[in-house]
This record gives sequence, structure tokens and C-alpha cells, in this order.
Amino acid sequence: MWRFAVRPRVTTLACEVCGRLPHPRRTRLALAKLAAVFPVELALHALVIHLHPPYLVTVVVLTVTTTILVIWVVEPSAMRMLGGWLHGPELRHRDRIDAAPTLWRIRVRLADRPGALETLAAQLAHREANILTVHVHQLEDAVLDELVVSAPAEITAHGITAAVVQAGGSGVRVWPATVLSLIDGQTKALAIAARIVGDPDELPLAVAELLGARYLAPGTPAAIDPGEGTVLELDRDERHWGFVRPDEPFTPAEIARAHRLADLAAMTARRR
Repeated sequence: MWRFAVRPRVTTLACEVCGRLPHPRRTRLALAKLAAVFPVELALHALVIHLHPPYLVTVVVLTVTTTILVIWVVEPSAMRMLGGWLHGPELRHRDRIDAAPTLWRIRVRLADRPGALETLAAQLAHREANILTVHVHQLEDAVLDELVVSAPAEITAHGITAAVVQAGGSGVRVWPATVLSLIDGQTKALAIAARIVGDPDELPLAVAELLGARYLAPGTPAAIDPGEGTVLELDRDERHWGFVRPDEPFTPAEIARAHRLADLAAMTARRR
């Protein structure tokens, strides 16, 4: 019969490069060492006192046996046995991270009819995905919905895409998101607008920050496959700026915000 050794759970905390575990908290480490060393020291001293060897022999025996047993045998064994307790706080923190829902950003075209978004929400709910934010952009013959959803960690981008397609969505794009996606867009836009009023020359960097895009310095070619993203161009007062976001296209609302910021920068510069 084959037996497979089960790796201790604490090994999940080991460094991927050196394989070492994080240093445990000082109090727990001290208590673990005390629990490991105290019984051995007590037994050795009791044995030596019972046998009454000569003083020099007592010193040598205690020194050698303590060094060998405590440093090379007892302490390493105790560290392995008590590893789960030593790293308990880190393991609980790791469990919270592993159990935390994953955030996804979804962009999808839906038919402009009642119930379309409700059907999408139902399909996502079947996969335990919860819609956190929704932005609807009106198109000529449809609507472009942009959503941020939280889903269990085991749900992949493929699973999210399948749910959206089953709800009747087309042109589906799904990206991993962060909590920054939940920041109120209007508040962020107002803060950036105030920044431009203070210094109109901040416009390209401010637009790049607002859209999560890369600013193309003058003369820089936008080396990007059109199918993988879009390039946004702004022109004001004989000045030109370009922005590229390779992993997701710009929405009509985002393009409008960028143009309004450019208008604000031009008006501020003319008044100075």
C-alpha cells in the first residue's frame, strides 16, 4: 500500500524563492521554544541530580546533551509540530484573502429593451456573482453596459463571459478589477478637473489618470493592434494629445469626459 505524505498547511506560507516560512511573532516563538525546551531541561537536571556525578561530569553532560537535544532535535521538531499555531495569525489572514471574492469588470452590448439587464443579473446570480456598480452608455441600436461584479474566487473570466453570453450579451469583454473600480467616477472627475484649473498643463497626465490610459508623448507612434484596444486623440488650440489603452476600449462617456477636460484646460489657459 502506497502512502502519500500530506504537506502541513503552514507550507502554503513558504516563500516561492527560498522556501522559508515567515518569521513568527515574537511572543508565540518564545512560548513555543519554552514549551519545547523546558521539559527536556527539567528531565536532564533531575537525572543528573539523582545520579550525583562529579561536578565536571555534570557540566559536560548538561552542556553536550542540552546542545544536541535542544538545538538539533527538540526545537526543530517542536517548530514543525507547532507550526500551525506559530503562524496562526498569518494563516487566518491567508484564509481571508483566499475566501475574498474576486472583482471583475465587464463591458457588454445588450439589446435596448426592458428586462435585458435583469436577465444579465439573473445569469450572474446563478454563478454567485454580485453586481456592485452599473454604468449604461446609450448607443444607436443598443446599450453598452459597464459593470463591476464580485464573484467567488473559483469563478474564472471564462465563467463570467459564459454567463453574460447566455444573457444575450454581445461584444463581451471581461477584465480583473480592483477596489479602485468602485471609486465614484464623478467624484474622481471633479477632483481631476480642480487639478486642471490649478494648472492647465496637467491636462495630458490628468486625462491619462482619469481613463487609466497611457499618454503618448508627441511623436510617439501608437503601436497597437486596433482589435486589442483603442487610441483616443484630443485637439485643442493647435495642440494634440494621444492616449492609448491596449486592454480595453474607451466608452463614449469616457471620450466625452476627456473632451470636456480639454475644454476646461483651454478656457483656463485663455483666462490667464
